[in-house]
Parts: sequence; C-alpha cells; structure tokens
Amino acid sequence: MKKLFLLILVVFGFVGQMSGQFNRGLKLWYNKPATVWNEALPIGNGHIAAMVFGDPKSEKLQLNEGTFWSGSPSRNDNPDGAKYLDSIRTALFKGEWKRAENLSNKGLTAKKNQGQKFQNIGHLELKFEGVENYSNYYRELDIENAIFTSTFSANGIQFKREIFTSFPDNVIVIRLSANKKKSLNFSAGLNSELMKDSKAINAQTLQMNGISSSHEGVEGKVKFNTIAKIKNKGGLTEISGNEIKVKNADEVLIFISMATNFTNYNSLTTDEVQKSQSILTKAENKSYKSLFAAHQKAYQKYFKRVDFQLGTSEAAKKPTDERIQNFKNANDPELVSLYYQFGRYLLISSSQPGGQPANLQGIWNGSKNPAWDSKYTININTEMNYWPSEKTNLTELNEPLIQMVKDISQTGQETAKVMYKSRGWVAHHNTDLWRITGVVDFANAGQWPLGGAWLSQHLYDKYLYNGDTEYLKSVYPVLKSACQFFEDFLVPEPEHGWLVVAPSNSPENYPPNHQGSAITYGNTMDNQILFDLFTKTLHAAEVLKLDQDKISVWKNIISKLPPMQIGRYGQLQEWIGDWDNPDDNHRHVSHLYGAFPSNQINAYTTPELFDATRTVLEHRGDVSTGWSMGWKVNLWAKLLDGNHAFKLIKDQLTLVDPVKSGDQGGTYPNMFDAHPPFQIDGNFGCTSGITEMLLQTQSGAIDILPALPDDWKNGKISGLRTYGGFEVDIVWENNKAKKIRIKSNLGGNARLRIPNQMLLEKENLALAQGKNSNPFFEIPEIKKPLISSSAKLNEVIVKKTYMYDFPTEKGKTYILKIK
Repeated sequence: MKKLFLLILVVFGFVGQMSGQFNRGLKLWYNKPATVWNEALPIGNGHIAAMVFGDPKSEKLQLNEGTFWSGSPSRNDNPDGAKYLDSIRTALFKGEWKRAENLSNKGLTAKKNQGQKFQNIGHLELKFEGVENYSNYYRELDIENAIFTSTFSANGIQFKREIFTSFPDNVIVIRLSANKKKSLNFSAGLNSELMKDSKAINAQTLQMNGISSSHEGVEGKVKFNTIAKIKNKGGLTEISGNEIKVKNADEVLIFISMATNFTNYNSLTTDEVQKSQSILTKAENKSYKSLFAAHQKAYQKYFKRVDFQLGTSEAAKKPTDERIQNFKNANDPELVSLYYQFGRYLLISSSQPGGQPANLQGIWNGSKNPAWDSKYTININTEMNYWPSEKTNLTELNEPLIQMVKDISQTGQETAKVMYKSRGWVAHHNTDLWRITGVVDFANAGQWPLGGAWLSQHLYDKYLYNGDTEYLKSVYPVLKSACQFFEDFLVPEPEHGWLVVAPSNSPENYPPNHQGSAITYGNTMDNQILFDLFTKTLHAAEVLKLDQDKISVWKNIISKLPPMQIGRYGQLQEWIGDWDNPDDNHRHVSHLYGAFPSNQINAYTTPELFDATRTVLEHRGDVSTGWSMGWKVNLWAKLLDGNHAFKLIKDQLTLVDPVKSGDQGGTYPNMFDAHPPFQIDGNFGCTSGITEMLLQTQSGAIDILPALPDDWKNGKISGLRTYGGFEVDIVWENNKAKKIRIKSNLGGNARLRIPNQMLLEKENLALAQGKNSNPFFEIPEIKKPLISSSAKLNEVIVKKTYMYDFPTEKGKTYILKIK
C-alpha cells in the first residue's frame, strides 16, 4: 500500500505539472516533438545556448557558444580607398551612378574578408530505449522560469525531462526522471561538423574538441571544448565507443559546459579546455534544486520587472503553433502578451554583461554556414535587437552592444585613416566578432558609412534613461570621435551646397532609373542619423562641460545638412532627388528613421513630415519580411494608429512553414521570427512596437496609451521605463487609462499626455504649459522640410488628449486615477 501511495503521488505530480501549463500564459507548449530546427525551443544565458527538440526516442540539444566564429583576428580595409574617393564623388555629382558603383567596388569594397560566420558548436544526442510507443506527449518552454520541460508516457511509465541554461553557473543542466525506478536507459554522444575529436574520457564524461572554419581567406583559429558530465542515481554507466551508455537509472543529471580560446577581438589566448573544465567543476557537485533556484533568481531579476496582461480566452488552451495559425481570425489577446514577453526572454537569454551582443540569430544557430553569416548587420538589424532593452527595463542587457561599439570605435579609426584619410572612426553596414569596419559584399549594399553613427545613438540614449553623467563621460569619446570622422568626410553637393555623405546608399534599396545602381549621396536616412549624432554629441559636451570650442563647429555642420524633403506624391523622399516610386514595396524603410527610432518627426511639431511618413508606409504596404513588419509596428505606433499597428502584429504572427518558408515574413512554430529564414530582430522589433503602442517618451512628454488598438479594450502593463528615469505602470479599462503609477528615479518635471482626464492623489492636475522643463524630454529643432509643389498633403488630426505637468522628487512614487 505504501508503494502504491507513493506511485500515486508521483503520477499526480506529473499530471499537476501538465495542468499548470496555462498559468499566467507565459509558456510556449506543444503536443508533439520538434522534427526540425524551427520547431525546437531556445534556451540560453547570453554566453552559451541550445535548441531543444524534445524527441522522446532521440533527444537532441543543438549547442552554441557566443564566441565560436569562423576566422581569427583580422581586418578588411581596402587600402586603395583614398585613391578612388575623389573620382567616385565626381562621378556621383555628374549623375554617373554606374561608374560610381564600379569605382566603389574596385577601390572601397574589401578585397577579401567580407565578414566571418557565427558557427554551430554541434549537438548532444540522447538515444533512449523502450520509449518507441509513447503517448500523452507534452513539451513546453516556460519563459517565466527559463526552463524547457517535456513529459510523456511509455509502457505505463511517466517520463519527464527538464533542461535549463544556468545564468550564474554557466552550464546547461538536464534532469531526466521517471515515476518508476530503473526506467532510464539511453546512450549519450557529442557530435559536430567542426570537431577534431569526440570521446568518452571516462564512464561519466564526454568531451569534444574542435576548431572553427577558415572563411573569406581568414584562417579559422577559434578552438572549442565541450564537456558533458553524467551523474546517475541508480543503475550504471559504461563507455561504448565514443558514447556513454546509461542503464537502469532512476534519475540522471547531465551538465554541459562549453568554452573557446577567444579572449577578445584581437586575441585567442584563453585555454578553452581549462576554462570549460573549471566551469564544470564549480557546478557539478551542486544539487539540481540549488542550481535551479539560483538560475531562477538570476533570470527573474530581469524578467519579473515587466508584467503585461491583455486578458485570456478559450484560444489560449490550444498548443502554441495552432494559436499562431489561428491568430488572425481568433480572439487570443494572451498570444500578444506571450509574444511580447518572449521577445524579452530572448534578449535576456542572448545578451548578458560580459558576453557578445545578440547577432542576427541572437545566440542560436544550427549551421556552420548560416544565412548572412549570422553576423552583425548594422544598417538596421543589430540596432533593432536592442530597441526593447531600455524601455522594457532590461538596461543591463545592452552592455555587450555598448562594449562592441567601443571596440569598433577603435578598429574603425584604422578604416577611417586608411580608406578615407579622415580622423575619427567609421563602420559600414556589417561587423563581426573581430570588429571589422570595412565595406563588405558589394557597393550597392556595403558602401554605407553610417553604421557606427547609428550605433552611437544607443550610447547616448542610455543616458536619457539613466541620467548618469559618469556613464555619459565614459562613452563621450566614442561620440566625439564619430563626429570627427564626418567633420572630415562630409562634402558640399553641387546644387545647394548642402553637406552630404558621398558615396553612400539608402540601405539596400535602389533608386528608380539609376542605371541599376544604389550608390548615391545625401540620402535622407544619412542626414537624419548625422543630425542626431551631432545634436546628441553637442548636448553631451554641454552636460559634461567639455569641448566647448567644438559646439559651434557641430552646430555649423548641422545647419548645412540637407533638410527633409516631401516629394511629388506627398511622400517623405528617400533620396536627395524626388525619385521615389509609389509602387516600391522594399523591406527597408530607412528614410523613416526620423520617425522611429529617432524623434525628429511627430504629430505635434512636424505635421507635414508626419503625414509624409504615413504616405510612405501606405506605399510600402504591410506584409514584408518579419523584421520589416516589426519596424512597421513601431512606425504605425508613432503615427498614433493602434489599429494599423495591431494589423501588422497579426501579419507578423502568421504561421510560416518551418521547412518550406516561402518568401513572406511571419512566425515559425517556435515563435521565432521568419525573415525568412530565421532572424531574431523581428522578435525584438515587435516587442518594442507593442511597448510604443502603450507608452511613448520621445515627443516631449510621457505619452500614455498613444496607440491603443480598439481590440485591447482592457489591460495592464507595469515596469516600463521612460526618458528622465521614470518607471510607469498603466491599468486601462474601456480603452481609457484607469490608474497610472509613476516612480521617479531622478526627480524633475513629469509631463504626461493622457487620453482622458485624471487626478493625482485625488487632486486636480495642472495642465501643461509651454516647453517641458525636464531636459531629458527635449524635442529636436529640425529644418523646415522642402515640399514639392505637386505634393498633396493631408491634415493631421490627432485624438483629444490631456497633457499634465507635476513636479517629482527622486525616489518617490505618484498615483494617478481616472477622474
């Protein structure tokens, strides 16, 4: 009877685990194993990662380590650049576009090394006996606790597998269990396309060594070491060739550690074997309970800062892939909040202090030859990865990005000097682990010297959130040096004498009737980015009381940049000429940078440009690549059109076949963004966009529910951050703000723009007057746009809002309630 009672307890434990699958809606779950990579589920800690498939018969963990890249320390500057630059500019100013492109390819594009590849370490495979005929299958990724779990039945026995990547201990932990003793029988092996050897060094330890690929003429020198340690309760283990067999075990723990010889971008001096073994030694004698508790605490320190709820429905009871498939036609608000929080989960799991920034695939890649090398594409994609970091209360997670920008501000000095005879630093449209800054691929894509200038915005914007002048002082040299490059590089164009970037392109798009060439000068995005770079750098100099002599120089350059222009179709022009084609549905909307992520365009101070931005989005259409739709969610939110932004979310949450992906973006069964193929920026972009629908901070005030769609009638979100160090919680009912909580971390004036009247602590609020006195909310003053005489602009009508001011004290919290 005692044994029967214990068996009942164990069985109910498994059932209880499965019945908890709907708790708070923070689980991706499925009723079948993954058969391909785009169905597997991601775990990671910003340093190591895995994709878990969940097959009862053959469990597979595909493994990644953030510093395992092809090649070795290297550069890719074209030494002929300075000799060709004047000829390229002459061709451009004569309208000889193809000649300028050919000269750029010859004199500026890298002669070798178009960038290195983020590569797959390999995989751990566990082949089980006696579970071929399984039933009651269930697998989940619990993003509240950052753990993968699968359960199933076979031969009357309940099996359970739990897998997580420990944040504090830097190992992957696997626990295999069953409700009947002696039920675990399997073999374990490590394998990789890039391994030198893989073997069982004893009956409990697997070890694999390998080296990265040579690529683009650069020798592969990154060595890796992977160890899997098996600790069994009951049963026995034995070596079987290169594998370990586990027989009749009651429970098994497996620890996986990974390390490479990477030290920094110009050094490979770390002992990868010693490092991997040291990590394992520190973790292997800890209990599963203590390992998971420490992991959970470290992860939830980030994740629990933001809570987002839109309610639930019957649709939430279906597996996640079915919910995605049905989303356009179903009432499933909880899928939106799950997708939102999944974006935060991915950033926490792929970008941690001391690690590498999230690349095109975050930290998850199943190939030694990934699409676009899975590197850092810095003409939108890397920047988009970090759009959620500050506003969704994950400020520490952009440390790897900031460190990378500091790195390329060093390597980019050589590029500026060798290729352009300029001071300062420059980076083009790609970089990698080795911090290359030259032109890659070909001129029509790669000849875009604004990558560093855009990345520099992230350094300054962090200050707008934290107000930390010591931090600002630490990044100011990077901003100043970026400005120095353009002080030297900008040249006057012949028609107006405006200072322009030449040569350049509007990222990856081709002007019509330009001889098939994308190479131009004075592109709208370039001008917008440089306006921000110089404006923010001079503000930093003023705050820090540094380089007062440079402020007038930078203001003079700003005054000579081209204004934004509205073309004959009423569109914001993408190029210096009125060349846009209204039928162009290109994925990049680069010239809308001024609307988002910048704040040069808004409904209140630049209505003509606001309307011209809307016209561009209408021309481009909605459905596109996954990351493009993510950007458009943000843009429609900035256009204060929540219903259209939600329509884009529905487009993005369209199920894409995990094998035959087609050519339209959407979402894979595992909730990864489909470019296609997988690119993680779309996940991050949509998380940012949903935030922008609920809270904005760039138009001189804290905008509450600025783009709330009709369908999100009731909801709440807490823990969002704004400029000026404010934290904001919002509760809304019937599409009106019901309660707002504001925590002030810096003090200063709080200016709120709210869709309905509210009271502060039961007292009437003062309506805002004039300019916001809080300096963190300053709106940039831009030049008046040039408007084509053929343009037909629409009146901008903004819904009625109430704008309030009230003073705050550092550390205090303020509650507003509906009037």
